[in-house]
Amino acid sequence: MEHFTIATVAEQSADFRRVLWTGRHSQLVIMTIPPGGEIGEEVHEDTDQILTFVSGTGEARLAGETRAVQSGDLVAVPAGTKHNFVNTGPNPLVLYTVYGPPEHADGAVHRTKEEADALEEAGKDEPPQS
Repeated sequence: MEHFTIATVAEQSADFRRVLWTGRHSQLVIMTIPPGGEIGEEVHEDTDQILTFVSGTGEARLAGETRAVQSGDLVAVPAGTKHNFVNTGPNPLVLYTVYGPPEHADGAVHRTKEEADALEEAGKDEPPQS
């Protein structure tokens, strides 16, 4: 059994992205977006994503629509939807997200967005093949 006090675990991580658990059909990831930072506009063609915000304030940008997000909010991103999440506040925007199917390498830790982008570009952040 995997058990996480997810808000606490997410709040304690300063890493941009950390994969906590990878299953056959889904993956649990925590993220910390620094003030003024963003996830970066992207589309997951075959992956649904659910993001739950733990602390901070930001904007969810999906398919041309923008909405403010804060602690306690959840945003569902269907596969194929262009999206980005931007930190608009003075503190880190902390969240956890579930991908279905997995989107990142099992156990991946990306300390910064730049590191995450570089590993993705190099093909070193591929999800496990089932």
